[in-house]
Amino acid sequence: MSNHDDTPENRLRKELPEEVPAGATEAVVPPEEPESEQGELTGRQRLVKGLWPPRITRAQLIVAVLLFGLGFGLAVQVASNSDGDSALRGARQEDLVRILDELDDRTQRLEDEKQGLERQRDELENSSNQAEEARRQTVEKERQLGILAGTVAAQGPGITVTIDDTKGTVEADMLLDAIQELRAAGAEAIQVNGVRVVAGTYLTDSGNGVSVDGNKINAPYRFKVIGKPQDLEPALNIPGGVVQTLEKEQATVTIERSDKIVVDALRAAKRPDYARSSSQ
Repeated sequence: MSNHDDTPENRLRKELPEEVPAGATEAVVPPEEPESEQGELTGRQRLVKGLWPPRITRAQLIVAVLLFGLGFGLAVQVASNSDGDSALRGARQEDLVRILDELDDRTQRLEDEKQGLERQRDELENSSNQAEEARRQTVEKERQLGILAGTVAAQGPGITVTIDDTKGTVEADMLLDAIQELRAAGAEAIQVNGVRVVAGTYLTDSGNGVSVDGNKINAPYRFKVIGKPQDLEPALNIPGGVVQTLEKEQATVTIERSDKIVVDALRAAKRPDYARSSSQ
């Protein structure tokens, strides 16, 4: 290769810029934006793109439904509690005291029953003749069940309730409410106009009267109830209870306490068709 290209004249020509032909224009390059502004604009775009349109996953939807159900349940519970509080708030002070006393009495009856069962267990465990003790308890239990089943007569303290219905407005469901209130208050034996009330007793309207287990009875309706009088009478006189309901129907209710109430109406012992004792 020739060395003429390295002459001083050729080197000077390479270093000088080429002349721009006449009539040509130079390309105008727009100034670049600062890197900080480009970065800020890109960040906003990413934020908007991430928030819209909203994307809801299946897990988020399930959580939302569960939270809604929980909120609805709490609202219903608060509403029901408010209704109960409103009913008690409108009661008189003596009515509230009576309701509290009735609750205390029911709690005490359950506690007494628990202690009685515990005593029976201890007697069986500690008796020298467990067979004889078991036989004695069996006889006593049979007597108690006979009273509940209505197959044996019973006597004890209690009350007599007389409902005089001169207008003929008392219906079967009102008498059934009275029976249920008495049972809840601890009644152990009930007799209505010579008909023994048992667990399966039913009441229906029958013309101008009421039928108890198919036996028609007429007013005045007389309840003979064995139990603790201090519990039975207040149970019927609670605000909005049996007595007030019957008085609204223009019926007259009279309650008398007694140290001795005799319930002597009997029910025939019925042998079950299919059920048999499972004890060996």
